[in-house]
Amino acid sequence: MQTHLSEAAKRLARAEEAESILRSCVHCGFCTATCPTYQLLGDELDGPRGRIYLIKQVLEGEPVTASTQLHLDRCLSCRNCETTCPSGVKYHDLLDIGRAVVEQQVPRPLGQRLLRDGLRAVVPRPALFKALAGTGQALRPLLPSSLKAKLPAQVTAPGQRPTPRHSRRVLLLEGCVQQALSPNTNAAAARLLDRLGISVEPIREAGCCGAVDYHLDAQAQGLQRARRNIDAWWPAIEAGAEAIVQTASGCGAFVRDYGHLLEHDPHYAAKAARVSALSRDLVQVLLAEPLEHLDGCTAQRLAFHCPCTLQHALKLGGAVEGLLTRLGFHLTAVPDGHLCCGSAGTYSLTQPELSRQLRDNRLDALESAKPEIIATANIGCQLHLGGAGRTPVRHWIEIVEAALEADHA
Repeated sequence: MQTHLSEAAKRLARAEEAESILRSCVHCGFCTATCPTYQLLGDELDGPRGRIYLIKQVLEGEPVTASTQLHLDRCLSCRNCETTCPSGVKYHDLLDIGRAVVEQQVPRPLGQRLLRDGLRAVVPRPALFKALAGTGQALRPLLPSSLKAKLPAQVTAPGQRPTPRHSRRVLLLEGCVQQALSPNTNAAAARLLDRLGISVEPIREAGCCGAVDYHLDAQAQGLQRARRNIDAWWPAIEAGAEAIVQTASGCGAFVRDYGHLLEHDPHYAAKAARVSALSRDLVQVLLAEPLEHLDGCTAQRLAFHCPCTLQHALKLGGAVEGLLTRLGFHLTAVPDGHLCCGSAGTYSLTQPELSRQLRDNRLDALESAKPEIIATANIGCQLHLGGAGRTPVRHWIEIVEAALEADHA
């Protein structure tokens, strides 16, 4: 695609990157076939090809309107289009660049600003979020159904974590929402890793990965959170920690991108690249270990929802499914497993109607072979799918640990 960036666009820090991505797109349209929002809305501008064209116009100096912003906001950033694209277009990077430019030129209505600022103020702060979530649980009978759906009906207590005792050490990103609404996920991961001879070294100073800020119009703040995490992890990395493990694929996808996002930062580029290289989703760690020691899981019928961040960003589609099958679970067939559930970070709050349609479509597919439970690998998907009050939804590591405990009871 030929491009002619405006003089203002040429001064952007990522101008060359944007131009390179635009030129790699041949407008073949393969991406539209797998775009969730295009499938729902049927509008070219609500598909990747149309959004690329909108961003091209913006960077070439064409007028930017609230309509431009709306079409970019509706994108889930699921990256399904990247998996489909035969030309290797780095769509999510172009979207980040385009959204930042549009945000500077189109003021948001007050309601949108308050919602986005409120999410950024609360979600990345685990203690504050936990306090508010606890209040919400206490008042659950009085809450409207829309808010009830955002809180799990029951939160499993985390149980005790093993004291670090092995020579092999990993770091574990604790996450934000997960600490309050699914605290047993990381605890179960730590216990299972301990059984395999790997200790989780706690790093209290590490916090939110930065994705919430970055994707809610505050890219600089998101990158600053990334820098703080790098500083927090760095002493342990220098001391020999072999991986930075995430149980939430959404966080994992962003941490994996630290190296790219900070590649021009002279103080952090090398460290960020090292952190990205050490970043591992939990399933990657377990697949490299002798799982025969974990044999004994029951033949429970599971439907696995593979999060977009796991299959399209981290390129680990099929990894969890293979591990669960190896451990003895029966996985039911799930039609259109490549599609998004509509969670997409804070998308379920900023685009509730589209998000709800995508969720219900995904649940229909997941439940089509009547599983006992739905497993997933991302806290956002877990809460979003579970909020419908249909088939129970849990993180796969909790299901594995529960099955192992039942087998040895």
